[in-house]
Amino acid sequence: MNVGSSSIKFSVFGTDGGELKDRLRGKVDRIGLSGTVLTFKDISAGEEGRLAVEGAGMEGAANFLLDWLEKKTGKSEISGIGHRVVHGASRRQPAIIDDELVEELERISGYDPDHLPGEIGLIRLFRDRDRGLRQVACFDTAFHATLPTVARLMPLPRRYERAGLQRYGFHGLSYTYLLEELIRIAGPEIAEGRVIMAHLGSGASLAAVKGGQSIDTTMGFTPAGGIMMGTRSGDLDPGVIWWILQQEGLGAAQLSDLVNHQSGLKGVSGISSDMQDLLARESGAAEAAEAVRMFCYQVKKAIGAFAAALGGVDAVVFSGGIGERSAAIRSRICTGMEFLGIALDQRANEENELLISRAGAGAGGAGMGEAPSVGGGMAEAPAGGAVRVYVIPTDEEKVIAQQTLKLLNV
Repeated sequence: MNVGSSSIKFSVFGTDGGELKDRLRGKVDRIGLSGTVLTFKDISAGEEGRLAVEGAGMEGAANFLLDWLEKKTGKSEISGIGHRVVHGASRRQPAIIDDELVEELERISGYDPDHLPGEIGLIRLFRDRDRGLRQVACFDTAFHATLPTVARLMPLPRRYERAGLQRYGFHGLSYTYLLEELIRIAGPEIAEGRVIMAHLGSGASLAAVKGGQSIDTTMGFTPAGGIMMGTRSGDLDPGVIWWILQQEGLGAAQLSDLVNHQSGLKGVSGISSDMQDLLARESGAAEAAEAVRMFCYQVKKAIGAFAAALGGVDAVVFSGGIGERSAAIRSRICTGMEFLGIALDQRANEENELLISRAGAGAGGAGMGEAPSVGGGMAEAPAGGAVRVYVIPTDEEKVIAQQTLKLLNV
């Protein structure tokens, strides 16, 4: 389960000899609005469908979904539910959900008011409905528990650190999957080297990974930090917040709405938070073009900063909706980074191939051996120590299922 402010994404996995088998995926969308709908794809049956969910708020939508899942899969077949929990504070591992954990999440709900209340609400609904159905919390922050002190601390008086104010990092379930895939695709020598991962979607962040561990990331205390996103501002000068509060007299909820829902690509362009919309409009709308340029520039800066933190770079991984599907954005981010050994094969990039870097791009990375192509064969690896650049579709749901399966031992 992956709950948003107006949606619930879900996936159902079966087990075959201990191995996960993808059976069913879908989403309940527009919750609390007109036209609430459940869409699904039944992989095992080769069936797709769409069902109206009339007049449903979050509670009604969740109950509708669980009723439907029980009919679709059989109630006795559901052995556990794994939840993506965006903020886990100091939690370093997934955990079976009990009263104590729910209370802990409620205590830190102010850390992430955009995600945690909805996640807690869904957990409570399922617990009230069936106390015997075991649930697992899978924390997005856990991947970044390895951040060194210099990357974790904020330059504030120590009392704030003791109160829990520090950089946590997010998109950890996605980065967990991408690292596992990079090991499979490129081998452990590359994956355990100096890797920069870019999860670029409506929410966007980058992570610097060395020796298979996160050493820095762009998001910080909340998912609003870091680079600009679809509707989130990313990092701001603290004086900007002070100025806005003084000039407009905003309350805490209004300020949160401003930086989380009115800013980023949407705020700068004044048109849309969707990158494809902005790319389609940029030739005729200066604000759209500026928003796109700002996004690419900030990602480029983050890659440069993380290359410095890592002491070089061996591989770059693009993922997320924008990172996986927008060849234009990948090209704009990487253009001019040849000095780091980053250069794209434009044909491979345009065709969204797995390995999109150009052979012999320059110095900077490992550039060793060969890498598998999307089709399963061997793709020529960059020569001359060039940085390998990959496009890897992420699968947070599979990571949630793996962690849940392991913890419940079903």
